[in-house]
Amino acid sequence: MAKKGKKKKSGKKRKSAKGPAIIDGISTEEMSKEQLEQHIHRLREEMEREREERNYFQLERDKINTFWEITKRQLDESKAILRNKDREMEDMEERHQVEIKVYKQKVKHLLYEHQNNITELKADSTLTLKLEQDEHRGKEGDLRKDKRSLKIQLKELELSHEDVIKNLKKQHDEAITALRQDSERHAKELQAKYEKKMKVLREELELRRKTEIHEIEERKNGQINTLMKNHEKAFSDIKNYYNDITLNNLALINSLKEQVEDMKKKEERSEKQMSEIQAENKRLKEPLEKAKAEVSELKKQLANYQKDKQSLQSAKARLKVQEQDLKALNWEHEVLDQRFKQVQQERDDLYSKFVSAIHEVQQKAGFKNLLLEKKLLALADVLEKKEAQLNEVLSASNLDATALTVVTRKLEDVLDSKNSAIKDLQYELARVCKAHNDLMRTYEAKLNMFGIPTEELGFRPLESTVGGQPLGQGPAGLVAAPN
Repeated sequence: MAKKGKKKKSGKKRKSAKGPAIIDGISTEEMSKEQLEQHIHRLREEMEREREERNYFQLERDKINTFWEITKRQLDESKAILRNKDREMEDMEERHQVEIKVYKQKVKHLLYEHQNNITELKADSTLTLKLEQDEHRGKEGDLRKDKRSLKIQLKELELSHEDVIKNLKKQHDEAITALRQDSERHAKELQAKYEKKMKVLREELELRRKTEIHEIEERKNGQINTLMKNHEKAFSDIKNYYNDITLNNLALINSLKEQVEDMKKKEERSEKQMSEIQAENKRLKEPLEKAKAEVSELKKQLANYQKDKQSLQSAKARLKVQEQDLKALNWEHEVLDQRFKQVQQERDDLYSKFVSAIHEVQQKAGFKNLLLEKKLLALADVLEKKEAQLNEVLSASNLDATALTVVTRKLEDVLDSKNSAIKDLQYELARVCKAHNDLMRTYEAKLNMFGIPTEELGFRPLESTVGGQPLGQGPAGLVAAPN
């Protein structure tokens, strides 16, 4: 590290020999003493900070070296253990091969002994088989004799069983007749019992009916009495009314008597006319009877006509009702058809809006992600360049500890601001991805509400993640940036 610093110093001296250094757009020759002191102070602070970082990195390097040595030692130990295990495995394999050979020889001896035993057993089995056959023949003769005696006994038992069966049948028939008689007697008793219950129920129901009839008659008598009172009152009112009318009518009668006398005179005249009319009636009687017969026929026809007319009217009424029902059904069909078309149109509009919105959101999210990634890469490049420049400046200038601390503090402030900017960008990226996921969920819910399966979209929308980490389920404005 020291050699590199000397080389850089010599390089700086050569450059300074060629021309004055330029700092913040001003050469060192044109700078005032205060500006140079400030610049030197700043460079010292940066150098102090870089020294602290170099010490920190040296400590880290020493730690890594110690870790590497420890792991190397552990690796050597594990290799030695592995070699020992390999040797043990080889020894065990050799021992296993020897044991296999021993077991093979034992198996050969056992097979030989097994074959000898089989031959001996075959000879013994043939001898025992002959002896068993002789015994079996003797036993078979004895069994045949026993069979004949058993057949004789069986016939005797069958004859005795037939007698027993006949006796049992007789007993069974007697028991059945007794049971039948008991069941008939029991049925009669039940019938008598339930007839008594029916009589009691009839009497109770008759009593209940009579009481209800008595109550109804009392209610009716009360209503009749009230009606009679109302009628008497109405009759007295009507009587008074008609008395008034009779008084008025007496006056009218006196006036009408005079009119009656005039009417009698008119009646005499009308009698004369009546005699003349009777003569005409006798003359017109025959055509009247003919006309009556025609009228009776016409009445019959009219009755049939009325029936036909009523049936026609009822048919017309039914037809009107059916026409009204048909109109109502047609109207409902048209309304439902319009609603169906409207719902289809809304579904198609929602589908097209959903597809376009998904494409727009995906494009926006991808574009924002690319922009944010490019910004992060650019910031990382700028940070690396700044660190390289700072290392060159610190290696080129010999600064005091205070100047180096000031420089390091300023650099830390710059790094903190950059880190906060990175966190803000990560938060913005997470918020955009969460908004995209929320939009996807809302459109999927709308599709499910309108009965459109997500498989009909033709593609599967992807949920966005930030750094491979899943986002939360809260609203898009309340997203926390991933660590």
